[in-house]
Amino acid sequence: MATGSRTLWKGAITFGLVHIPVGLHTASSEQGVDFDWLDKRSMDPVGYKRINKRTGKEIDKDNIVKGVEYEDGKYVIISPEEIEAVFPKTTQTIEIQRFIGANEMPFIFLERPYYVAPINKSDKVYALLRETLVATGKIGLAKVVIATKQHLAALVPSGPALVLNLLRWGDEVKTLDSLDLPASGKNGVSAAELKMAKQLVEEMSGPWDPEDFKDEFRLQVMKLVDKKAKAGEGKTVLEPQEEAPKSGEVIDLTALLQRSLKGGGKSGAKPPAKTPARKAAAKAAPAKKAAAQKKAA
Repeated sequence: MATGSRTLWKGAITFGLVHIPVGLHTASSEQGVDFDWLDKRSMDPVGYKRINKRTGKEIDKDNIVKGVEYEDGKYVIISPEEIEAVFPKTTQTIEIQRFIGANEMPFIFLERPYYVAPINKSDKVYALLRETLVATGKIGLAKVVIATKQHLAALVPSGPALVLNLLRWGDEVKTLDSLDLPASGKNGVSAAELKMAKQLVEEMSGPWDPEDFKDEFRLQVMKLVDKKAKAGEGKTVLEPQEEAPKSGEVIDLTALLQRSLKGGGKSGAKPPAKTPARKAAAKAAPAKKAAAQKKAA
């Protein structure tokens, strides 16, 4: 089972006037077999060239522009300045927009989970939010910007942790209109058939244990890799290491919970003014923007 890792993002959960300083940790990992391209003569990594698909010739990056296809074969060119103007602004916040019932979220919208851990002595208010969500059976719908990309996300209590699960936007999930599906309900299903089916399901039922399920293809390939490595057939390919992005400290404002209730808990309320430490972090942010853009959320 995948375990937590270094902090990928630092910021705060916000709702009303309350800030809960937190850090994000990856909660999943891709475990498939990654076949990299290597030059067999030198064992150097093999990259991709910029090729003109019509002429087959390699072109310089200065001659590449970004275009969006709006009709078949027709594109609109968007300049770097125009792209920068509409980039989502990085706020370092998980801004809760609404609380909904946990059973209202269709699983098809779930995309990628992150563990959320308290930082800067925010354990108490973190636990308060977690236990409140458990007691009310609610989850938080939030917006968050990670590596210059805005995401819709669900903040969900899971045991001792809060999990931020990035969601697909509504227009990214296809409807069922084009599918020929049988009508819901028991029409066309006999009582005897349903009884036997229930019995079969009951016999095959058991507790959830992720250790019971393995990627057999990956295991077999990795056994082969291990065998070849022990036989001295391994080759060294050096890859550059990158540091995790950092962010400024966010102040714990638990005391504003009552004020948030009096104000109706509106998410549009402005956070308190930045402290000198936060201003300094904000000035340092542009220097780290390039590194942050390379990080996948």
